[in-house]
Amino acid sequence: MFPKAPDQHKIGKPLVPNGLGVIYVLFTTIYLFLIYFSGISPASNGVSAPLTLAVCILFGGFMGLLDDWMDLKWRYKAFMPLIAALPLVYLAIENGLRTSMSLPFIGIIQFNEAYYFIIIPLIVMIVTNTVNQLGGLNGLETVCPAIILIGLMVLSHSYLILMLGPLLLWLALAALNVQGKIFVGNTGSFAIGMTIAAFAVITDLKASLLISILPYIFNSSLILLTIFFTKKRAQASFKGEKIVSDHRRSLVTLVTYHRPLTERQAVAAISLIIAFFVSVAVLIELPWPFFI
Repeated sequence: MFPKAPDQHKIGKPLVPNGLGVIYVLFTTIYLFLIYFSGISPASNGVSAPLTLAVCILFGGFMGLLDDWMDLKWRYKAFMPLIAALPLVYLAIENGLRTSMSLPFIGIIQFNEAYYFIIIPLIVMIVTNTVNQLGGLNGLETVCPAIILIGLMVLSHSYLILMLGPLLLWLALAALNVQGKIFVGNTGSFAIGMTIAAFAVITDLKASLLISILPYIFNSSLILLTIFFTKKRAQASFKGEKIVSDHRRSLVTLVTYHRPLTERQAVAAISLIIAFFVSVAVLIELPWPFFI
């Protein structure tokens, strides 16, 4: 039913069903529409949060599906998410979302109108592309985004219901992905990246999102700077059952630099790094009475 792709980090490179992220896209869209029509969605005096989130995820899935079919060049993939930012811009304006951001050690940054037309599109573009860029090992494209999403859900309070069902399905796909039984493909990675970006904007957790995705930003910056200055790409070598690299051009090659690790060990190490930053974001955002 699904096209198959070789698992590059397994002996014999077995063929694995690819593109199962489309299941997440379809389920999440139906789930959010049901939340909206059931009347249990978060109260809003303006644009509906469930419908806006559904539209963004649908576009993310479509963009990933297009990439799976046509293998889009990065210059197209980098800017395509900007289209999905339009419903979020409309929601932010109509619902009067805050245009400021409070950062540790820096304080409150007021963006005013620039928040709607510059910051939101940048959030969508950066998050979607960086999440898609950190992949290649079974679990990276599923476990790591799930950790960020869980962190945002902990802080989202009344919006928790929006992602409860989708998160459970994504965790099921992640369990299969870690075992090497399925790939979510670009359809899944773009959709979950769009989910994280849109959910953070809707719940006004942009500062928490920024802290949480720092490892993703570091990974993408390292990859792009290396390509720009040396014209070389990051690539880890597969030796027996372990992965090792002789360079540091990405987060994966940095973790495995002269340090042979199994695929699951490498994924666990990167997941722990992301979990650390998510924990910091959650602890900073939670009110101090919480700890008393």
